[in-house]
Amino acid sequence: MRKDEYPEKAYKNLEFLNSEEARTIRIQSEYIEPLARLTEHKVNSTVLFLGSSKAKPDETGSLLSKYYWETEDIAFRLAKWAIKLKPKGKNFVVCTGGGPGLMEAANRGAARAGGKSIGMNISIPEEQFPNAYTSPELSFMFHYFFMRKFWLVNRAKAVVALPGGFGTLDELFEVLTLIQTGKIHKDQLIILLYGKEYWDEVLDFEALLKHKAIDADDAHLFSVCSTPKEAFSFLKKNLIHFL
Repeated sequence: MRKDEYPEKAYKNLEFLNSEEARTIRIQSEYIEPLARLTEHKVNSTVLFLGSSKAKPDETGSLLSKYYWETEDIAFRLAKWAIKLKPKGKNFVVCTGGGPGLMEAANRGAARAGGKSIGMNISIPEEQFPNAYTSPELSFMFHYFFMRKFWLVNRAKAVVALPGGFGTLDELFEVLTLIQTGKIHKDQLIILLYGKEYWDEVLDFEALLKHKAIDADDAHLFSVCSTPKEAFSFLKKNLIHFL
């Protein structure tokens, strides 16, 4: 048999790797490859920014446009502060879902500060392209939502939940549930809802308490801020304890 007639090695066989039988290998790859890359680039911890992909920086009179620039400002302040820490690696690195809107704004703010930032994108039918402000070496593309969610939260010391829709609400409530159920200790992850005006209209935690759907302590799993200066001061005060 000639060498060009040799059968393909299993790990080079794309038809097999994309098959039903190889699903566990693909899942493992989405765990191991990000782990290797984050370790290589010495990312010790992150601050996760969640928010709408629909926000645009130039929509006059739009509330989401207002939040775009406030998000950029928070991420800029955070990255500028975190860059100077540098105790054996990168701490409190800005991390987003890697897409447009408020995710882009957070990556943009980190870039303006001269910092690295992470983008963890997902392949979906309506293609969501990585934004231009994510550091290329820290830009990821996931197939499995649950693996993406794992890595969004895995090294996070804080979650900043900005105004958003189904995706933002899904990720926010999943994190709150993980803390509520003790899978993540409440002292190990800071939850900040940014934009009181938005969240007061969209979410009614008082109603959840009234109907006893949550306990009184659950209403204290997060804090709320409404200005970039206030948000950064809150994050800085609480994050410093993780060093």
